Amino acid sequence: MHATLPLLEKTDFPVLQRRGVDILQVNLGYRCNQSCLHCHVNAGPQRKEAMDAKTVAALIATLDAHRGIRVLDLTGGAPEMNPHFRALVVAARRRDLTVIDRCNLTILEEPGYDDLADFLAAQRVDIVASLPCYLEQNVDQQRGKGSFAASIKALQRLNALGYGAADGTLKLNLVFNPQGPSLPPAQGPLEATYKAHLGQHYGVVFNQLYTLANMPIKRFGSLLVSRGCFDGYMQLLRGAHRDENLEQVMCRNLLSVDWQGDLYDCDFNQQLGLPIVRGERRLHLRDLATQGLDGNDIRSADHCYGCTAGQGSSCGGALADDAAATVTAAACGA
Repeated sequence: MHATLPLLEKTDFPVLQRRGVDILQVNLGYRCNQSCLHCHVNAGPQRKEAMDAKTVAALIATLDAHRGIRVLDLTGGAPEMNPHFRALVVAARRRDLTVIDRCNLTILEEPGYDDLADFLAAQRVDIVASLPCYLEQNVDQQRGKGSFAASIKALQRLNALGYGAADGTLKLNLVFNPQGPSLPPAQGPLEATYKAHLGQHYGVVFNQLYTLANMPIKRFGSLLVSRGCFDGYMQLLRGAHRDENLEQVMCRNLLSVDWQGDLYDCDFNQQLGLPIVRGERRLHLRDLATQGLDGNDIRSADHCYGCTAGQGSSCGGALADDAAATVTAAACGA
């Protein structure tokens, strides 16, 4: 049973307009082999939602119709658990799109996915992999016992295939999330610490570290409420807001698609049930052929402060220079 979350949509967050769409971020479903504490999707092994073949076909047709889309960003759950994942990757790569797989790493060690790493390398898919800390105890606490060891094995396998090399041919980027209700530390110094520790102890290399703030929604939001931390965390995000981050927030040029094909300004809006609408009708992938989105207002709510607080947070990591980051712990323990 999840704690009841406060309503977030009544907000004084600044009004933003969309610039265009060159990144399509697609949630292929909520099924996952893990149930992480920081998950903003409530993903887990028991979830059944998954994009079907008809919607995947509509997605591919959209890629053909909108040549301005250059990046297909696949997420979940564990996106690789969708039965159409590989066919979609192949179709996108044939169209010369950059494909990003937001991978939890442990899926590469699951039975039935033994050749997944080889497939990703053969298709030259960029991997953005969740590793919320470089220490075993912290990762296992956040993601479940044994998660760290499985993640290290997966990283070593990816490295053996050429992922993470300095030439960037096969990109491997890691993602850090704080353990509790606090902002991420400065991205640059933390990346250096990750690289030193993982290299020295496990022989693991990677290209970049992305630091992401935890969003006060779904599983993490419920955890905050149950611990009496929700209001304190929201005050932290509001107090650390920086207007200059508004220029680079991901919703300016990214469009989010859920497993049914409905459209959202970002993945967080998707999880809060805040779709892009015209009149009283929510927009779908098939509407992109006739509905222009450039210059439209982006639908915002209080959780948007999670993207503009401190150094900022996006699917590509921090938005601001590390020196400009403000890192403050919330008035509540993790």
